Amino acid sequence: MSTFKADFFLGFRLFYHSRLIAVIFWFSLLLLIGFYVSVQFSARQMATVSMDMGFSIIRLTMPILIVLLVQELFGREFERKLYLNSFAYPRSRTVWLLSRLWVVLSIVLFVLACFSVVLAALSVYATSLYHQATSVSLGLPYLITVGMLALDLAVVTVLAVLLAVSARTPSFVLLGVLGFVLIARSYTPLVELLSANPYVVEGFADPRIYRDSIGMLAFLLPDLGRLDVRMIALYNDMAFFPADWALMVSATLAYVAVLLGLSVWVLNKREFG
Repeated sequence: MSTFKADFFLGFRLFYHSRLIAVIFWFSLLLLIGFYVSVQFSARQMATVSMDMGFSIIRLTMPILIVLLVQELFGREFERKLYLNSFAYPRSRTVWLLSRLWVVLSIVLFVLACFSVVLAALSVYATSLYHQATSVSLGLPYLITVGMLALDLAVVTVLAVLLAVSARTPSFVLLGVLGFVLIARSYTPLVELLSANPYVVEGFADPRIYRDSIGMLAFLLPDLGRLDVRMIALYNDMAFFPADWALMVSATLAYVAVLLGLSVWVLNKREFG
């Protein structure tokens, strides 16, 4: 436990001495700019449009922040061969990985909480400018939306760690995470689109086979697109919340556990020259 605690605080010191605090500041500025633009160009339902834009910016920028954090706390360890000290006796590789992962998750969740508070405050400001018929919700639906987003980011974080401990080049982590996020968040809407409008692919493929091929991704990837439940907060209506949310959350947590187990196994088996 003392080794885990020492590695945990060491990870925070590495984060403090990096340039990532400035990156978080620029991400916050991007959120404010996006909110301002959405308010200025929204003739009606300013709070709804601005909150929607805010969630989109958070979902877009947080995976990039996760990649930078993982590269700083994991990738540089291997680039500079600092593992010669980190993996020295009596420190376990598993303890080292779990402590660094917890540092990344703590920072990600803290930044997400700050962004969520800022977005809620800005939504209150937008509501004061224009009183719309259907107000946004900053109560339980908003908290559920942020919680589902946190689960989404937890999956991305553990995947980034798995790629970092197994990759030989830093670019592989970036490309792998962004590709995973793009596919895992979009394949369900694609299946629904092909089910409703099969003619969009009739020119170059059989719509049924094409749809079933994309649907096979459900057996390999978590459905991160369904974790985006912002509609319940945007329109203050829990009818938009998935009825099988418990199964969805359980399956996502199981996927996180599998990725974490693979990360530990890969790191323990990896040979460093």
